[in-house]
Amino acid sequence: MRLVVIGVNHKTAPVAMRERLAFVGDDLTTAIGELTSFTEGGVIVSTCNRTEIYALLPKQAVTRQSSATSVSSSLSVSPDIDARPLIQSPSTALDEGDTISDQCYIERIVNWLASYKRIASAQIQPYLYSHLDAHALTHWLRVASGLDSMILGEPQILGQIKQAVSLAQEQGHMSTRFSWIIDQVFAAAKRVRNETQVGSQAVSLGFAAAKLVTQIFDDPAERTLLLVAAGEMNRLVATHIAGLGIGRIIICNRSAPRAEALAEELRQPGREVLVYSLQDLPALLPQADIVSSCSGSMDTLIDREMIRAALKKRRYQPMLMVDLAVPRDIDATISRLDDVYLYSIDDLQHVIAGNIEQRRQAAVDAELLVSHLVVEIERRFQVRQVGNDIQQYRNQASNHAEQILAESLRALKQGQQPAEVIMTELTRKLTQTLTHPPSKLMRKAAREGDADLLNFVVASLDDAYRRQS
Repeated sequence: MRLVVIGVNHKTAPVAMRERLAFVGDDLTTAIGELTSFTEGGVIVSTCNRTEIYALLPKQAVTRQSSATSVSSSLSVSPDIDARPLIQSPSTALDEGDTISDQCYIERIVNWLASYKRIASAQIQPYLYSHLDAHALTHWLRVASGLDSMILGEPQILGQIKQAVSLAQEQGHMSTRFSWIIDQVFAAAKRVRNETQVGSQAVSLGFAAAKLVTQIFDDPAERTLLLVAAGEMNRLVATHIAGLGIGRIIICNRSAPRAEALAEELRQPGREVLVYSLQDLPALLPQADIVSSCSGSMDTLIDREMIRAALKKRRYQPMLMVDLAVPRDIDATISRLDDVYLYSIDDLQHVIAGNIEQRRQAAVDAELLVSHLVVEIERRFQVRQVGNDIQQYRNQASNHAEQILAESLRALKQGQQPAEVIMTELTRKLTQTLTHPPSKLMRKAAREGDADLLNFVVASLDDAYRRQS
């Protein structure tokens, strides 16, 4: 397959190194263009927790007989970067049978990364890992399924990979083989998430709040979210709930600029986002189906009487209230009111703790499914590749046969020799064309002492000729 992944993540590299190796904006576009110039396609996934390069190495192989000097010169490794051995994680060391070609191309990618980021190879080597073929496919599928994430089973990484793939496809340098592998990864990741429970339980406050919304309301697009304060915690909650397709968001905050910044982040076509002062909170509560509060205030911002009045104006339609503040922003006695669902940060954290354990148990099933899917993908890839190779072999044989036939017909037309001689020579050449490749393979197997391959070829040819006779 010759699929390779090289990168760093939150497990292998500190934030400072991940920052230096990150790709953003035009920098990412330029990097993909350079990467695809010596591969059959490359995808760069760059997030706050990882920078990974996925690439398909060219089909052309460098033989083991090639000298180290000729291999290095053919790859044109950047002179600014010291040539280093292949960087590997202990669990994914290359097998003895791996070709020099694979090692050289991987070294080139590593050296290119170091040169592109203007970092000495020696500085990044301790943090890098690399995977080849089945190991690379397994890693990619684990990442896409959320099994390799800091938060087990989180769904955002799959969307980030899809964005990275779209950007790479826009460059127009992705081979059909690499595109096929990418399609298989996406389909397999979807199966992992659909057939296991690894991503079904909320394990972050924002995700947990969004999950509550789906349990209480059937029509998020018709609902209004009220954010009390525009801090980071509420931003995360709002981002998750907005992802459900919420139709209207109101932000109450002491600082208008900060609220406007969050509003700009949440605005999109079809969604209304409004900003108000914290003083307007009592008047806005009746409009809110969902309230998320995290102000950092030392005083209670929403009391029982405010909610009673709001419920009356709402004609007692249900309200979901999430209080993430310590000390609390919302009076705890509000939970006793009918039609109000009040959750504190402790309530959500208890739910999350149980869900994390459930995800860990589900991850075992997910890992087994990943292993099974990798085998399936590899088998389909081999069948697909053999089909292409067979077609290529048939085309070459057909072209050769047509050339021989054309020469024979020309000789017949010119009367150079008797027809019997020409037809005999035609038969001999066609036979030689058909028997040369398997004969060459048998000689190679015998020369290298590969008895299994030799016996397989001989038995297969003998069986094929018996069937034809």
